[in-house]
Amino acid sequence: MLAVGALAVSLTSRPDTMSPGIGAAADGPPNIIFILADDLGYGDLGCYRPASAGINIIRTPNLDRLAAQGMRFTDFYAGNTVCAPSRCALMTGMHMGHAQIRGNGEKPLRREDVIIPEVLKKAGYATGMFGKWGLGMPDTEGAPHRKGWDEFYGHVNHVEAHFQQHPFLWEISKGETVKVDQPAGSYNNEAFTQKALSFLARHKAQPFLLYLAFTIPHAELHTPAKYLNQYKHKNGQSRFQPEIPFPAGNHYGEQATPKAAYAAMVTQLDDYVGQVLKKLDALGIANNTMVLFASDNGTHIEGGRSLDDVALMGSSGPLRGIKRDLFDGGIRTPFIVRWPGRVKAGAVNGFIGAFYDVLPTLSSVAGATLPNPVDGISFLPTLLDQKNQSVHPYLYWEFYERGFSRAVRSGQWKAVSLAPKAGSETVYLFDLDKDPGERTNVASQHTDIVARMKAYMAEAHTPSPLFSPQYRP
Repeated sequence: MLAVGALAVSLTSRPDTMSPGIGAAADGPPNIIFILADDLGYGDLGCYRPASAGINIIRTPNLDRLAAQGMRFTDFYAGNTVCAPSRCALMTGMHMGHAQIRGNGEKPLRREDVIIPEVLKKAGYATGMFGKWGLGMPDTEGAPHRKGWDEFYGHVNHVEAHFQQHPFLWEISKGETVKVDQPAGSYNNEAFTQKALSFLARHKAQPFLLYLAFTIPHAELHTPAKYLNQYKHKNGQSRFQPEIPFPAGNHYGEQATPKAAYAAMVTQLDDYVGQVLKKLDALGIANNTMVLFASDNGTHIEGGRSLDDVALMGSSGPLRGIKRDLFDGGIRTPFIVRWPGRVKAGAVNGFIGAFYDVLPTLSSVAGATLPNPVDGISFLPTLLDQKNQSVHPYLYWEFYERGFSRAVRSGQWKAVSLAPKAGSETVYLFDLDKDPGERTNVASQHTDIVARMKAYMAEAHTPSPLFSPQYRP
């Protein structure tokens, strides 16, 4: 059962209560491309950085151009602070109090978890997914071939996706998800991009959904030389000194220059996005294609990266925290939408939304019908600069590693509850209008607001047979 507040909002904005094709252009429903980065920080893109970033800036010209041609959201959030539950929220439209997958691990979606490709496929869309899936192994109900994808080429397993040159991937063949070997020395994300470009060429004459889920800049910090060399001086030294090499013998591969490698992987990601945008232009379909871009959670400190590196490179921007935190640095994401002729170019918007809003929004855009209520709301009115935008009473997250933690955002207020052991809950309250970096806990000054935020947390959470709160002693 859905939380009362979430249900009230969801039912007012379900696509099946709206005119079919409300977002579609006169020549039919638009193509939809959703590009997802893996562990990209809020401050890693040039368009999210202050002009004073200086020599530490990471070059992202294609994503900066995408933002200039579309709408850049300042207050949009991922589904969770790690990848599997965040992707579950994206696909299902459910927040962490209701989602099937609320933590990392190989837990699959169920048959009854209706997701984006299933909804759009019924509306006549061709569906293709290339990259990191992580929502069901091949023998489960969550396998790609059972969840609405016409085409799939990528990782089904999270651990396999940790490595940039994994020797095999998976694809849909003859109605099954099967293993496919990779050429020696090849980079998996390059393969994802080439498969995506081929998909675009083959489906340019019909509405399509393309989900391109890269595994960068997630560790391992391993990238082709043409990108790494952009962050090295002519003598081969990293631009980001001092570098502390990450040695061999760990889970992730060794890397002599982790800072340069991370920056290079962000630029690698940007280059792949640029290839997709260029292909749309070449095929003559850019004007009827909605392109969305986001990251699954905040930046990481894995594979040789450190908190000092995050600070040096400004990866979390002005926000507090990183991946595995429920402070905004762990969950607020760069979010960009370009839709020529429909979304105003160069727009910057403070709509407070989350991944679980994507399903109802894309359903509205495509004129599709949602079979069940969801926690998300359509932000299509915001994209079209209309005045009838519904708003969330609150956004909700919960996280199961390091003890059970929860977070709620309601308007300007953000509450984070940390419970490292049973009976010792600590609740932080922040006024994000005055304190976007979540530096000053004002819980003691606003006990009434704390009580309301805790009530939201209680309302939003439902028990899960797969995930139960665990407290460390």
